[in-house]
Amino acid sequence: MDSWQTSWVIIQSDRDERYREILIAPVRTCADFKPMMGQKEPVDLNGFTSLYGSDPFYHWIGLDDPKMFAVHKASGGMTSVYRQVGIGGERLVREVLQDSLGLNSEDVKWGYNVPVLGEDGNPLLNKAGEVKTRRLDLDGRIPLDKVSDGATQERVKAWVEKRKTAHGITVPLNGAVFEVRQGYKSADSKRQNGDLTNATHAIGKGYLPVLMVLSEQMNFSVQTRYRASNWTVLMGDLTDDTDTSTFAFFHDVVGYDLQAFFERQTEAIRSEVAGILSGLLATE
Repeated sequence: MDSWQTSWVIIQSDRDERYREILIAPVRTCADFKPMMGQKEPVDLNGFTSLYGSDPFYHWIGLDDPKMFAVHKASGGMTSVYRQVGIGGERLVREVLQDSLGLNSEDVKWGYNVPVLGEDGNPLLNKAGEVKTRRLDLDGRIPLDKVSDGATQERVKAWVEKRKTAHGITVPLNGAVFEVRQGYKSADSKRQNGDLTNATHAIGKGYLPVLMVLSEQMNFSVQTRYRASNWTVLMGDLTDDTDTSTFAFFHDVVGYDLQAFFERQTEAIRSEVAGILSGLLATE
């Protein structure tokens, strides 16, 4: 192997290790998950036994069995795993955008402020008489003017313009903003409405709104609603369509083979996640 090839392999290995850690670090917190069981603090097996064992009804019908604790732990832990995989995915996407497009940590951030409303629907004021606001942040951004490499900038710009035409957006766009999800199986109307509002604000500020799903798990009717509301929806399939595939978008538009990263790191990631899941299924 030539020296330049050796150097490239080392750089790729270092980058893989960094990306793997970004993705999996949040998931590790699930290993220590304990259910709340309606209490102020998380409850371990001893706490569960005391709590349920001292309840006459639960004791009479056998719900103070340690296996019941394991069920609670696994159920809540499952939700926690999905949530933390989502957080790791968001962080990974931002890191890849920075490395591949020459952006910094501020470049890949985007959000906007909205007024805080009272029960009567009117904006609340602070002590200075100013309207109170809260900030809503999306998970990533590509500002075209910050992409330093000319060929890369043109490639991303062409993709943004193509999606702009497909959606019938008439205002100039300065780049794209991303909401990253590991999956989207629910049809939560509150979340959907919030995302549709995000799209309106993004376009108003000159950015293409992109929902980037890392898996193929998304409610079809929700996909349809998002696409009809000017969201470009990218799913975690392995097609070569940059308009619909997360991995094709990274490969052909961003210029990084995210699919290959996951394929190289599958064994290591699966091994660590398996250990976390085994712990969640254990009684203690």
